[in-house]
Amino acid sequence: MTPEELAAARERLEEFAAEMFAPLTRSDQRNKGQTYLRGLLLDGRRKSMQPMAERLGVDHQGLQQFVSSSTWAVEPVRARLARRAVEVIAPDAWVVDDTGFVKDGTASPGVARQYSGTLGKVANCQIGVSVHAVTDAASCPLNWRLFLPASWDDTAAATPEAAAAIAARRARAGIPAGVRHHPKWRLALEMLDELAGWRLAPAAVVADAGYGNNADFRAGITARGSRYMVAVDGDLTAHAAEAVPQLRPYSGRGRRPRPRYRTTPVGLRAHAFAAGRNAAVQVTWRDGSRAPLSSSFLALRVRPAGRNPTARLAADGSLPLAWLLAEWPAEAAEPTDYWLSDLPETTPLTELVRLAKIRWRIEHDYRELKTGLGLDHFEGRTWTGWHRHVTLVSAAQLFLTLLRTDPKAAAPA
Repeated sequence: MTPEELAAARERLEEFAAEMFAPLTRSDQRNKGQTYLRGLLLDGRRKSMQPMAERLGVDHQGLQQFVSSSTWAVEPVRARLARRAVEVIAPDAWVVDDTGFVKDGTASPGVARQYSGTLGKVANCQIGVSVHAVTDAASCPLNWRLFLPASWDDTAAATPEAAAAIAARRARAGIPAGVRHHPKWRLALEMLDELAGWRLAPAAVVADAGYGNNADFRAGITARGSRYMVAVDGDLTAHAAEAVPQLRPYSGRGRRPRPRYRTTPVGLRAHAFAAGRNAAVQVTWRDGSRAPLSSSFLALRVRPAGRNPTARLAADGSLPLAWLLAEWPAEAAEPTDYWLSDLPETTPLTELVRLAKIRWRIEHDYRELKTGLGLDHFEGRTWTGWHRHVTLVSAAQLFLTLLRTDPKAAAPA
C-alpha cells in the first residue's frame, strides 16, 4: 500500500488491529502489533525489522523485541485471525500446502539442506506448512507450522555427541522441548486439530500429491469427520468399485480366516485406461485471465489400496469407496493428473473438478505473502519469532482481503 492508501485505511486498520490483538494484555504490545502491521502493509522492497522501522519512523529494536522476545502467546491471535478469515471468505475448502524460506547459515530454526517445492530443488532453507481458507475469489492462511527436519531433533541423533550438539542448537533457537521432527502431513493434521479446537472445520481439505499420496493423511482427514480432494500419483493402486473381499472356508485349525480381496489392485493409471478416453467429459472450472479454463476429465469409483490398508477395512473386509478423478486433455496420450476424493457419490463431476483445481489460489497467496507482505523477509533466529512473524503477515493479508471484499473501500489491487 502507498502511504496515501494506508492513511485512508487508518481507521479500519485500527479497528482490525484492536480485534486481532485483543488477547494481548499490555497496551504497548497491542500498539506494537498495529505498528508491525502498518510496516508489512506499507510499500517497500524489504519487510525486515530495520527497513520497516525506517519507513515508519520508529525504533527497529522495539519491533524486534515485540516479535522475538516479548511475552505474548501467538495462538490466541491466530485463533481470532482464523475465525475472522473463515467468516469473511466463507471458504469452499481448506488447502494444505508448504513453502520454502531460503536461508544463509545454520542458526535459523529448522533450516537444513532439503527439498523445497517452491524452489523446485534442494536448498538451504526452512519449510513452513500452512492451512488456507480458499475460494476462487479470495484466500488467507489460517494456521502455520515450521517443519523440523530430523537433524533438529536430538532424540533422533545417532550418537550422544550429536544429540548434545543438536540440543544446544535447539536451545539457542528457543525450540520448545515438546516440538520434535514430524512429517509434514502429520503437522497438517495437527493444525486441523488445533483449528477444530477453535470450533472451525473445513467443507473439504485439498492438497497436492506430497500429502495426497500418503494414505495415513487421507485416513486422518476422514477420521476427523472431514472430506478430502487430494492430488496423487498415477501409480497408486486401487481395486475396482465392484471388487468384493472373499472369505475362505475355515479348516478348523488356527485362526479363523478374515475376508480378503483375492484380486490384485492395479494403478490408477490402469483404471483410467480401462475406462478409456471416450469416458472423459469436457469441463470448464473457472474463468481465466484470458479465457475460460477447461479440459477433459473422467471420474470413476474405486477402492484405494495402499501398502497397509488394514486400518481402513470395514467389518466385512471391504475398503472404502473413493472418487478417482483424472484429467485427460484431448491432445494427451494419457491422463496428465490424478486425484482421489471421498466426497459423496452424488457429487457432480463439475464440483469434483472445481475443488481439484482450487489449489491455484495458494500460488496467489504465497506470491502476495512473500512479494508484497514480506513473509520470507524475517531475519530472526527464534522459533517463537518465526511463528509470530508468519501470523502477523497472515493478519496483514486478511486485512487486505477485508478491504477488497468491501465495495466501499479503496483497496490496493
